[in-house]
Amino acid sequence: MAHVKEKVVVGMSGGVDSSVAAYLLKEQGYDVIGVTMQIWQEQDVFEQAEEGGCCGLSAVDDARRVAQVLGIPYYVMNFRSDFQKAVIDYFVSEYQRGYTPNPCNACNRYVKWESLLHRAIEIGADYIATGHYARVEQLANGRYSIRNSVTAAKDQTYALYNLTQDQLRRTLMPVGAYAKDEIRAIAREVGLPVASKSDSQDICFVPDHDYASFIERETGRPSIPGNFVDEAGNVLGTHKGIVHYTIGQRKGLGISADTPLFVKELRVKENEVVLCKSESLFFDTCIVSNVNYMGRASLDGPTEVIGKVRYSHKGSPCVIEELPNGLLRCRFKEPQRAMTPGQGAVFYEGDHILCGGTIERAASI
Repeated sequence: MAHVKEKVVVGMSGGVDSSVAAYLLKEQGYDVIGVTMQIWQEQDVFEQAEEGGCCGLSAVDDARRVAQVLGIPYYVMNFRSDFQKAVIDYFVSEYQRGYTPNPCNACNRYVKWESLLHRAIEIGADYIATGHYARVEQLANGRYSIRNSVTAAKDQTYALYNLTQDQLRRTLMPVGAYAKDEIRAIAREVGLPVASKSDSQDICFVPDHDYASFIERETGRPSIPGNFVDEAGNVLGTHKGIVHYTIGQRKGLGISADTPLFVKELRVKENEVVLCKSESLFFDTCIVSNVNYMGRASLDGPTEVIGKVRYSHKGSPCVIEELPNGLLRCRFKEPQRAMTPGQGAVFYEGDHILCGGTIERAASI
């Protein structure tokens, strides 16, 4: 049982997971404060509300109703400028350089944790908490790491690989000990008004999925068409602009061919999109930058781990080793499909994160 004086700020998105997280922590004896982070920008908040995103107007209304049911104080805090800098500006610049970003990973690291934790400490809180399906655990070596949730179906550890030791030390994730249906059952049992609310799936600031148009609006610059080319450099047609494409993409190319073609590479300087057949998307090695060490402070030589190269990736055995310039080299035992520059590569020892970083490029060695 937690001491009643331990205060925790729960980031409440208006969804069932964060709502039950607040309930569980109150039951455990914490002094719980609910906070919704106001981070949307210029888009119509009513459109966001209809989309059911985590940052729209409905999030505030639903979170406030849950806080009333739980009898906890509730606040809306403005993090718009932090979100613009750490998430939207990053999202736009990554696409412009031919990378495919992880905006949710950036939001977790720099807004949901760094900004919210700073504000929580200012108001005297000991911890922040979220409704993620993951667990924070202190390992035998004294370091904190993110551990898989009890349910593989909803595991969200991949999006949390970039958190720091200080952030982890001050984080509670009570939902990670439950399966999704158990969380919904708890919500119904205690009468939470969001018990049956559907999960939000999309990038909150691009509810229509049209990333390219969003980037054009943000930058005030239209996409510049260029050439689709094959691996030999032969021109196959005209593309709509680099930001419209990502590695492994097949749909929306507008190219007719005898066999299906996929995006293999984005050449920003030449404004070319390289297309290939499916088999040319498989590589066994990737180079990883911006490495965040979690379960260990560093590696002591080549290390066998399980690597995930996208959120939906099941994970595959690989060996990682440090390179002299702060990069990691990851070599998978089996070639992996469409390892995409800009996406996270997250490496697990057992059921916890050892480290993770950003994929710079893929190769076969």
